[in-house]
Amino acid sequence: MPTLEIRDLHVTVDEADGGTKEILRGVDLTINSGEVHAVMGPNGSGKSTLAYSIAGHPKYTVTGGSIALDGEDVLAMSVDERARAGLFLAMQYPVEVPGVTVSNFLRTAKTAIDGEAPKLRTWVKDVKQAMDDLKMDATFAERNVNEHFSGGEKKRHEILQMELLKPKFAVLDETDSGLDVDALKIVSEGVNRSLAGTGPGVLLITHYTRILRYIKPQFVHVFVDGRVAEQGGPELADSLEETGYDRFLTRA
Repeated sequence: MPTLEIRDLHVTVDEADGGTKEILRGVDLTINSGEVHAVMGPNGSGKSTLAYSIAGHPKYTVTGGSIALDGEDVLAMSVDERARAGLFLAMQYPVEVPGVTVSNFLRTAKTAIDGEAPKLRTWVKDVKQAMDDLKMDATFAERNVNEHFSGGEKKRHEILQMELLKPKFAVLDETDSGLDVDALKIVSEGVNRSLAGTGPGVLLITHYTRILRYIKPQFVHVFVDGRVAEQGGPELADSLEETGYDRFLTRA
């Protein structure tokens, strides 16, 4: 069973004044294939730092600890090697890629990950089906990646990538932010289709419990001040809905 193991992870970020700030202060997480782990916490608690550290963003420096995918050292891999190994990041703020169409981007990414180009007839059918499921118009495929997309379109495109690239582990960084109720349901259904299909492990980062009504986590982790302050099952998310984060902030 594929496993993503994070052990005693410490991460700093460069600041504008030339200094550094420690964001993660010893994070331990183990995610197995098919599991959904929700990471919740207030702003500035380190949730997105964890996501980008897993993906290999150069802004973040790992100063201690380890990340391993099936025993392989993720921190020794380049960003593209991490993707080929089966890691996927759905970004909170997807970037625009002018001059590159969605269809070309998706097929190039699939070719890079699989090591060979997908058979065109099958690929076109798969893309069309995935877009239909996400209620995306067919003309979307010929638009430039994220250029002039609405917030909801950007998030659907992230999940479209997830469904087609079939990663071993998907990190979803606040995929629910900026979505209305209908878009939230559509995006959640896409994640659930992936779980029912190839069964990736999912690290779902969110402030709120509303997405957890549609994507059911087996584990919930509360991040405060760069550490896991508490963890439990889905009932912990229900508790947070009632009490918020005050008790953790007071403790911190």
